[in-house]
Amino acid sequence: MRRSSSTTGSSSRQSVMALRVQDTNKMGLQTPQMKDRGTFGKLSMSKPTSGTSERKVSFFGKRTSSVGGSRNSQYGVFGTEKIKDPRPLHDKAYIQQCIKQLCELLVENGYAHNVSMKSLQSPSVKDFLKIFTFIYGFLCPSYELPDSKFEEEIPRVFKELGYPFPLSKSSMYTVGAPHTWPQIVTALVWLIDCIKLYSAIRENAPSFDDGQSWGGETDDGIVHNKLFMDYTVKCYEHFMKGGDTFEEFDAEVQSKLKDLFNIDEFQIEGLAAENKRLHEEIARLEKERESEPDRLVSLRKLKSSLQADVQKYQAYMANLESHTAILDQKMKGVNEEVETAEMEVEAMKQENARLQYIFDNQKYSVADIERINHERNELQQTINKLTKELEAEEHQLWNEELKYARNKEAIETQLAEYHKLARKLKLIPIKEEEQKCANELELLEKHKHLLESGVNEGLSEATNELHDIQRQYQVVMQTTTEESRKAGDNLNRLLEVITTHVVSIEKYVDEQNVKIDRDYEEFMSEDLLSTLTRILDSYKRKAESV
Repeated sequence: MRRSSSTTGSSSRQSVMALRVQDTNKMGLQTPQMKDRGTFGKLSMSKPTSGTSERKVSFFGKRTSSVGGSRNSQYGVFGTEKIKDPRPLHDKAYIQQCIKQLCELLVENGYAHNVSMKSLQSPSVKDFLKIFTFIYGFLCPSYELPDSKFEEEIPRVFKELGYPFPLSKSSMYTVGAPHTWPQIVTALVWLIDCIKLYSAIRENAPSFDDGQSWGGETDDGIVHNKLFMDYTVKCYEHFMKGGDTFEEFDAEVQSKLKDLFNIDEFQIEGLAAENKRLHEEIARLEKERESEPDRLVSLRKLKSSLQADVQKYQAYMANLESHTAILDQKMKGVNEEVETAEMEVEAMKQENARLQYIFDNQKYSVADIERINHERNELQQTINKLTKELEAEEHQLWNEELKYARNKEAIETQLAEYHKLARKLKLIPIKEEEQKCANELELLEKHKHLLESGVNEGLSEATNELHDIQRQYQVVMQTTTEESRKAGDNLNRLLEVITTHVVSIEKYVDEQNVKIDRDYEEFMSEDLLSTLTRILDSYKRKAESV
């Protein structure tokens, strides 16, 4: 709820009603806006019947000797002090607004004659008298404008109603003139406001009874309450008696308002101290501004510089964020590679275990291979020995064959000489000799065949035995060599592959771990984002303070 200006309690203010000249535009300046506020709207009051012949001058009442007689004021009836009209009478927009308000009032309340904005731009005296009589009839239904001296009657009525600005008699004859009509139409609008106020007071009269709770407030911020109305009446009576200061009434109403709203004195004192401190701060800043005329320029330059720095830091922070995102992506990729390498290492370990299992459970063990190698060496030695014996037998056989051939040749030579001598001596017949030679040859052939068969049989047996041994040796050697070679090759190749791969993976993982740890330590040690955030916040605060 908004409070009236009388409740502010300012020590420097004298009254809600200012001195004589300061509030002369109270009603005059507010008249054009009353239509927009819609506080009263269309005049709902009906013209009462003329049941009494009493002439009603004003809802304010005619100021008698107790009020107006002792007060020489522009608001009084008997005052001679003239004041300047603060309303913009030369403003065409303002005058058009007043004319519009007058036209709407006449149309809405059933004015008997035709009226429009155009006809109200410069009305005749006759039209003005009809309009005045119609409007004043809301205040005094039995009022009738006299046939003569209306130029004195109308200014007198406005003066009795308290209109603060005088209307001349000559203006009544030239109502529609461009220099006269603005004064007349604003006076009519003032009269309309008086009617609206009178209507509102009549309709809301119970709002000011004793014991009435604190009511609502109007668009002007005036709270309907008997306390405020009593204060206003007292101040106005004191003002009409010639008083210009109202400290006593202010203190009284402040005390009552404090009791009504439970105002804390300590809070008021604290607010007053805060107000004083703020005024001192304002004075200090004013002095600084006077002592440093170029301070604003320098502060603006500083502000622009700080804003440029803020933009740079924002760009730098954006770059850092993008770099951080790139590092996160790289770290994610490295983690994926590490996981892949770990999976490969695990697969190689499983393969190594499988091959180790095959190696441990293969047909020939190390002892068997050593035994086979030992047997192979023994067989090789036997083969070498038999080979040497075979070579010796073959050499001996060769010698025997040579000896046999020489003996045979010698025998054949002797036999040929014997036959030759025998034939010469004719010791043996030719047939017998031939038969004997044939028998000898046959015996020699048989003996030769026997020797050859014996030698060949021994040689074939030795050769067959040698071949059997060689075949066995070759089979054993092939089997052993093949198994050993396969097992050795597989084992060596597997060990080499595993060793090489494990070493390369360990090296790569170690390098990546070292690199990641180094990057992470550098990134965590720098802590750029928090530092830049603090710098940016400080610059923002400086820029906002500037």
